[in-house]
Amino acid sequence: MMKSFLGAAAALAITATGALAEPALVFDLGGKFDRSFNEAAFNGAEMWAEETGESYREIELQNDAQREQALRRLAEAGSNPIVMAGFAFGSTLDVIAPEYPDTSFVIIDAVVDQPNVQSIIFQEHEGSYLVGMLAAMASESGTVGFVGGMDIPLISRFACGYAQGAVAANPDATVLANMTGTTPAAWNDPVRGGELARGQIERGADVIYAAAGGTGIGVLQAAADAGVFGIGVDSNQNYLHPGSMLTSMLKRVDVAVYNAFTAGEEIEPGLVVLGLEEEGVGYALDEYNEELITEEMMAAVDEARAAIIAGDIEVHNFSDDGTCPVQMQ
Repeated sequence: MMKSFLGAAAALAITATGALAEPALVFDLGGKFDRSFNEAAFNGAEMWAEETGESYREIELQNDAQREQALRRLAEAGSNPIVMAGFAFGSTLDVIAPEYPDTSFVIIDAVVDQPNVQSIIFQEHEGSYLVGMLAAMASESGTVGFVGGMDIPLISRFACGYAQGAVAANPDATVLANMTGTTPAAWNDPVRGGELARGQIERGADVIYAAAGGTGIGVLQAAADAGVFGIGVDSNQNYLHPGSMLTSMLKRVDVAVYNAFTAGEEIEPGLVVLGLEEEGVGYALDEYNEELITEEMMAAVDEARAAIIAGDIEVHNFSDDGTCPVQMQ
């Protein structure tokens, strides 16, 4: 069923797969089929629905102004818990959560300190370190690239982890890095993503990591067209360009949404951190890239993974101090 609620700024539709839907999911800008972050969230919700036979509500935003309206409409409709995919909901949720104390909220990629909010953050720098190692080991030129979406600390965390992994595998590696923009439009600009990727390829990059939501589709397409390797993000994107995708840095947003829906109204508030140890991040190996990852590469990365979990390798988190120990160009 679909119910439309008209607000002062815009019309929003709450879509449910059944009449008695309880949990809800609000996607960030870029659409739920971005083949990356939002789609990972959608897959988690679908996994829960298929397993339980239950239904859920969902909203796809068209602009930033709809965030508050979406959360209010879902809370008033009785959805519980309400899961938000994206850091940009943080300030809005900080206002809305106290107004609905009996509703549980879950936010992914931000921390909101309210008694009815669970905040889920990922150790993206740890997973990015591993794919950075793979990039440097696969590179023939010694130059690897990174294209991020919106220029924010979260995406710099991906870039810095990637750079650290690259120089760990090859101390002489050069890491090129570009951000797509400074507004939310940076998440859904595949044309610009392709332009940035081609610029890096012209400078010698033969492996490019895209952490840019829908914009990354353009990055990966440009890499495939040029005959260099791409690295996907969030979801397993290896299938997009078989033989050209070196790997994907997995960020298990799907698991976060699935767990939240499974817990239901009993979900525990507070901070949840998902890194390598919790299998919240990692790298993808499947039929589309297994011939690209040698046994030597896999052994080196798996050894590094174990060392990070044990604390023997410390991957610097850009968000801690706004700096990165590896210089990027």
